[in-house]
Amino acid sequence: MLFYTLLFLGIISLWWHWRARDRMKVPNLTGKYIFITGCDTGFGNRAAKFFDKKGFRVFASCLTETGAKELKAVTSKQLQTVLLDVRDSDSVKNVAAWVKAEVQSEGLWGLVNNAGIMGPSGPTDWLDIEHFREPIEVNLIGLINVTINMLPLIKKAKGRIVNVSSVGGRLAFSGGGYFPSKFGVEGFNDSLRRDMKAFGVKVCCIQPGLFKTALTNPVKIMREKEVIWNKLPLDIKKQYGDNYVQKDAAKKEKLSKICLNKDISPVVQCMEHALTSLHPHAHYVVGRDAKLFWNPLSRMPVAIQDFLLLWNRVELAASHAKYKSSKIVSEKTV
Repeated sequence: MLFYTLLFLGIISLWWHWRARDRMKVPNLTGKYIFITGCDTGFGNRAAKFFDKKGFRVFASCLTETGAKELKAVTSKQLQTVLLDVRDSDSVKNVAAWVKAEVQSEGLWGLVNNAGIMGPSGPTDWLDIEHFREPIEVNLIGLINVTINMLPLIKKAKGRIVNVSSVGGRLAFSGGGYFPSKFGVEGFNDSLRRDMKAFGVKVCCIQPGLFKTALTNPVKIMREKEVIWNKLPLDIKKQYGDNYVQKDAAKKEKLSKICLNKDISPVVQCMEHALTSLHPHAHYVVGRDAKLFWNPLSRMPVAIQDFLLLWNRVELAASHAKYKSSKIVSEKTV
């Protein structure tokens, strides 16, 4: 009995120590410079407003002038917006040079690589290489390019790099460029974290589940799928069957209602912890769905992953026809 009591007290003590350690903050961060990509909408937009209120000097990059103007209208004079297309190497270099001139000898405390797109998704035999190219160029190549150009400024400040990935970087739910791009982000994040450790730079990765943002707009996703479907050869359409897109969308909608996180603030809270904690986490899994389903599933055997993910897919017309044919043959044999 004494052994179990001591074991219980030991576990409680370790948990309390971990909690206390996790809450320790870096002092004197007010006025530090941070750069956030993808601030037009979603996580980046909310993060720019949040860190501006916290007293950071925020550089918020936006893809559009409209996004930049709207953000600037609701933030302090201290926040500065800049137009940036992460796919454009010249744009990235010019913005990095501008940031360098602004921060001077102080360096850049934080880089939040948030810019990302979903891109077209669907079965792989529906897609061509261009459907894969854009998500990979934005989500992975763009992220790497921004990081490389900002890295000297981060090293100077011994600061933080926060890469926004996805649970889709641990488990691929469907075809398209989004999931390969996020798997790539995970690999880049891990190697960068180890490379930068000697320089006092901490690198963190945020893995959100399904959150309600422009990225997960079901109308936009459905429209993109219908465009691809309408261009498919007749033989592929026959394999999948009539109204496949609509049936698939109905199944996805049911899953989305269960998994969708409407409040995006937990993602920003993870960004805050990564940028301000003395002991930031290497990975932040965010969202009820990510913690309870996607992340545990990603660690299970492949057979279980395949069973659960395929269970939510629409049966193909070709599979149904094959099943009926084999059933008729077996009945004739009998």
